[in-house]
Amino acid sequence: MDIIIALLGLIFLIAVAYRGLSIVMFAPVAAMIPVLLMDPSHVPQVFSGVYMERMVVFVKNYFPVFMLGAIFGKLMELSGFAQAIIAAVIARTGSRMSVAAIVLVSALLTYGGVSLFVVVFAVYPFAAELFKQAGIPKRLIPACLALGAFSFTMDALPGTPQIQNIIPTTFFGTTAWAAPWLGVIGGVFIFVTGLVYLQWRVRKAGGEGYGTGHINEPAAPPEGPPVPLTLALAPLFVVVVLNKLFSLAIPGLFGPTAVTTADKFPGLATQVSLKTDTVAAIWSLEAALLVAIVLIVATRFRALRPTMGEGTKLAVSGAMLAAMNTASEYGFGAVIASLPGFLAVRDAIQVPNPLVNSAIVTNVLAGITGSASGGMSIALAAMSGHFVETANAAGIPLEVLHRVTAMASGGMDTLPHNGAVITCLAVTGLTHRQSYGDIFAVMLLKIAACFLVIAVYSLTGIV
Repeated sequence: MDIIIALLGLIFLIAVAYRGLSIVMFAPVAAMIPVLLMDPSHVPQVFSGVYMERMVVFVKNYFPVFMLGAIFGKLMELSGFAQAIIAAVIARTGSRMSVAAIVLVSALLTYGGVSLFVVVFAVYPFAAELFKQAGIPKRLIPACLALGAFSFTMDALPGTPQIQNIIPTTFFGTTAWAAPWLGVIGGVFIFVTGLVYLQWRVRKAGGEGYGTGHINEPAAPPEGPPVPLTLALAPLFVVVVLNKLFSLAIPGLFGPTAVTTADKFPGLATQVSLKTDTVAAIWSLEAALLVAIVLIVATRFRALRPTMGEGTKLAVSGAMLAAMNTASEYGFGAVIASLPGFLAVRDAIQVPNPLVNSAIVTNVLAGITGSASGGMSIALAAMSGHFVETANAAGIPLEVLHRVTAMASGGMDTLPHNGAVITCLAVTGLTHRQSYGDIFAVMLLKIAACFLVIAVYSLTGIV
């Protein structure tokens, strides 16, 4: 009965996600359902002391990352930098390598810090034009975007500034560059096998061509890069390089604990003390994004001036919604983790290998919630202590646990109700029936890569 009670809240949250209703509104309801069934007198305490407390902690830790990332992506778009990069890559690859070009440019933008949602909007017009010229079915565009933006650059490659690679740092005391060789191996596997699959799908389509009767057809993109390519690439380079440099410098600069005392700020009732290893990765990325934003504004202020105000407002609004959605799921996970039914399920699904255990739990929860960051947040809110304990007992570095958990979050999350999938199909004017099968195939490759990384580590010990 305890297990059934714990599952009821989860089932309700799944139903809400599938219907596209507000997660912020219904996650606390889903969290309180099992508490209400167990003992109604504990609802107020659990809501305020567990759900709200954990939700606020998530917002405190990660909202600046969501906001700066959204502003950076929007400014890359409004400045013409994103379009310049896309046009330059396509001009150098040509229509014969249309699939590879779209995957590469999506990957480049995502790894450089542009939100995957922004990448979909920015790359789609170029993908449509390129696929028309090459006679490739339009229905394959979403899978190309998914491979480039939703897979190896989202959480596999070391140093990626996407939130899925940042969340584990708080729990494991790692950096965004955790387990670099394993991340590269997993990323290369996804990239190569994904391209092989998509090229096979193109050949199988034969003379089908781009197709007719499509909706949401974009206007032809401008020819040639509107700004110099070197200038357009500079902000992406800044994010990647400074993120690494700051991650190395911050621990040495602040020591094990970053402290602000009342002698410097007399208004403080108590000193502020933070463990550096839990915030270094977040601070590093925030600083890198901030410098990149300043660079974009400084170099393209005249072009940005007419649209920057409204554009950044939209970016911040989107960041607030994304952060609150994930924070709500994080609070939900904390409540569910406190229930006796969850503890019974946790003990029942244990496997001897802590990496496999983390991969399975994170993958399943990401699939249930339809969100990589949301599912991983629930998994880590509920079981991070257990993951760390078992990994330490097995002599497994927490860097490896970080990489496996991050990669696992980006597998089953791309089930049909995933927000990125729905957005991608809506933007391209395609349906699940037309295009989801190929997105699903990319998802399977991503899941396989996660377990490949576990196998490589187990056989070689490489990190």
